[in-house]
Amino acid sequence: MKRATSLLLASLFFCAGAAQAQPDRGQNRQEAKQNKQELKDDRRDVRELREVLAQFDRAQARRDERAMRDVEDRLRHLVRAELAEGSRELDKDRQEIRRDTREVRRDGTWDDRKDRRDDVRDYQKERAMQSARASVARELSGLVGQRGRRELDRTRALIVQLIDMGQHEVRQTQQEIHEDRRERREDRR
Repeated sequence: MKRATSLLLASLFFCAGAAQAQPDRGQNRQEAKQNKQELKDDRRDVRELREVLAQFDRAQARRDERAMRDVEDRLRHLVRAELAEGSRELDKDRQEIRRDTREVRRDGTWDDRKDRRDDVRDYQKERAMQSARASVARELSGLVGQRGRRELDRTRALIVQLIDMGQHEVRQTQQEIHEDRRERREDRR
């Protein structure tokens, strides 16, 4: 009787543990898929900003006012899109932190606490990046239509700063993909 009870309890414990691991695996797969799409989007954003910089340089060299207005319009559009994307990222990061907090309270494993720390760190980085984007957007807004040497140099420097920020995002997303792989390996154990 004791042996049968022990086997029953062991099988129930095993099934409960397997059922708990399944949502984590599914969630990790979903995050991996999202991060791959983010990487693709981040690379596209950097490419577009580089194109804007090249157009800016050509317009400035030719003193082409119409081309410069086109560059400003495209840049304004890209920056707005980046700010919107950053807001979505912050929302996603907050959701991940809430999910991780529930897992820590429920299970309290070392992996759960580590995942939460990683997600809090990601949120803080994204929040700082979003603040920097907003600062660049405000400064660019004040430079629209300004064609003095100093203003044009500053506009160019801000575009270069946006490119650098985009490249930093690419590296961050690559790091996220690496962390997702690590989490999937841990879940399989």
